Amino acid sequence: MVKLNKIYTRTGDDGTTGLVDGSRLAKHAARMEAIGAVDEANSAIGLALVVLRETASAPAIFRIQNDLFDLGADLATPGDDFAPSEMVLRMVPDQAEWLEQAIDAITDWLTPLTSFILPGGSEGAGRVHVARAAVRRAERAMVALSESDPVNPAALAYINRLSDYLFVLARALNGGGADDVLWVPGQGRTTG
Repeated sequence: MVKLNKIYTRTGDDGTTGLVDGSRLAKHAARMEAIGAVDEANSAIGLALVVLRETASAPAIFRIQNDLFDLGADLATPGDDFAPSEMVLRMVPDQAEWLEQAIDAITDWLTPLTSFILPGGSEGAGRVHVARAAVRRAERAMVALSESDPVNPAALAYINRLSDYLFVLARALNGGGADDVLWVPGQGRTTG
């Protein structure tokens, strides 16, 4: 259990932050960019939950927020041993597989896509689309990190599936896709 008696420590005043293994890293490092992007995505999901807390999707979203904390802990643990233990929290394939099952369950009752859709529709769908875009940014940051440091493959799979889950959830919140806002290619162009 985590217990914080004091929020500020002053140890980061030099522009570094501590990782799980006790090492320190510059706050602008690729690992910190990835951790920060995951935190932002989780915050965006929390904002969506404000309007979705009374819906059937609320328990899944709460689970996802917890998974994203696990993901942040995983990223904050450098190294290439991705086996979870009592002392080391790592993402596991089951977490992405759970998302796949949730995606399939939602997709089964969505109207088929006939066009790309614009982010929006209902308030809940709009907030979920913002969260989806934040998750995509987190994924880009994690992939960038993986070019220089090992990143847990289960974590990369999870963040990729999460944006897919949020996409289908937004469609579900738009009347199963019936109220999606369709892209009209070239609509804003003038002729002549």
